[in-house]
Amino acid sequence: MTSIGTDLRRSVRGRILVPGDDAFETARLPWNRAVDQRVVAVAEIEDAADAAAVVRYAGRAGLGVAAQATGHGATARLDGTILVRTGRLRGVEVNPARPTARVEAGVQWGELLAVTAEHGLTGLPGSSPVVGVTGYTLGGGMSWFGRRHGLAADAVRAVEVVDAAGVPARVTAESDPDLFWALRGGGGDFALVTAMELDLHPVPALYGGRVLWPADRAPEVLAAFREVTATAPEELTVWFTMLAFPPFPEIPEPLRGRTAVAIDTTFLGGEEEARDLLRPFARIPGALLDTRAAMAVDTIGDICAEPTQPVPSTQRGEVLTGLGDDVAGDLLDAVGAVAPLASVQIRHLGGALSRPAPGSGACGHVAEPYLLGMVGPVPTPEAAQAVGLRQAEIAHALTPHTTGRKPFNYLGKEETAASAFPGDVLERLRGIKRDRDPSGVFRAGQPVLP
Repeated sequence: MTSIGTDLRRSVRGRILVPGDDAFETARLPWNRAVDQRVVAVAEIEDAADAAAVVRYAGRAGLGVAAQATGHGATARLDGTILVRTGRLRGVEVNPARPTARVEAGVQWGELLAVTAEHGLTGLPGSSPVVGVTGYTLGGGMSWFGRRHGLAADAVRAVEVVDAAGVPARVTAESDPDLFWALRGGGGDFALVTAMELDLHPVPALYGGRVLWPADRAPEVLAAFREVTATAPEELTVWFTMLAFPPFPEIPEPLRGRTAVAIDTTFLGGEEEARDLLRPFARIPGALLDTRAAMAVDTIGDICAEPTQPVPSTQRGEVLTGLGDDVAGDLLDAVGAVAPLASVQIRHLGGALSRPAPGSGACGHVAEPYLLGMVGPVPTPEAAQAVGLRQAEIAHALTPHTTGRKPFNYLGKEETAASAFPGDVLERLRGIKRDRDPSGVFRAGQPVLP
């Protein structure tokens, strides 16, 4: 192990850590603390030249390379790899005239939106401000604004990478169509990404927030959710969530230790029109909280108020073919008291997400109208077992209404890329992997090869 550190330190400006170094055990941890990454070294790179040096060394040494900014989607498939931390690559350059942004690989969504908001622009963010832009986008990227603008991966215009030979390159649809296609939704199995160029979109007005009711209002809230989403314009996004709040002091007293039901929403437009579209929810009495208001795009992470500090958790995702009476009944019966899960969420999809985009990447499109997401805290092995069993029970109860396909970013840590792609797409990805990385230098959390 010492030789790895010594050799890498000769060619890499950033910090190199190996087992036995004081900071190694902390540096190897992903954001999801439920995942044990048994890597042989951690390289905290300073720039693309450092990335290239690490890849070249790994190729010579017969080691793998895995890149992470935050490690939100980490899996335990990185044994024998060098973990490349891209967190120091934080550059953001916005060109409002085009409008596009060049985003380095360590940038998180909250950081990017803070810059784009100054120009009245946005990318295609998800629900958390601390998720890395690059990893999210490589996996497709299901955004608050996806119904209007599609998957985040299809907003990519160029990707700066280091290839398996350790050579930097700028990849576009014109320069390398196959690799460009694979990188937009196929994950991080094909190259080490150091920066991306993304299309941005104007935000003339934005309205959004959360409404929260006691759990016994769930049937009424779900009925209103079905009514609103049946005719929602593409500018409106609504998510239905059942939540189990822990009995922690930082949780507000009315919610501490309770189960509740929420509607989270964004609308690309004004408040008056949004409230009219969301009127069915106004008929439900007893709201505990209503944070909806006109908002700046860089505060969008406040809506769901997801944890911003590392936690051990397990997620599971399924796409739903519909949300008719039978599905709604099965969902409410299966979820019950929510615990030991933290949340069970139904996201409304459709709109641009459901349409094949011209020149789309490997992410393709999502024909199904709803996405089920289940997240649970797993601080102990016993908790992990209980959460996994509960997720499986809910998924099984909804089996008649699911397809078995999962968006790449919603794959669980034990699932593989085969669950995310149709057969022809998976075979094309595998062919590109074999062609571009025959020695298997790049080790994605969900590899495309078995």
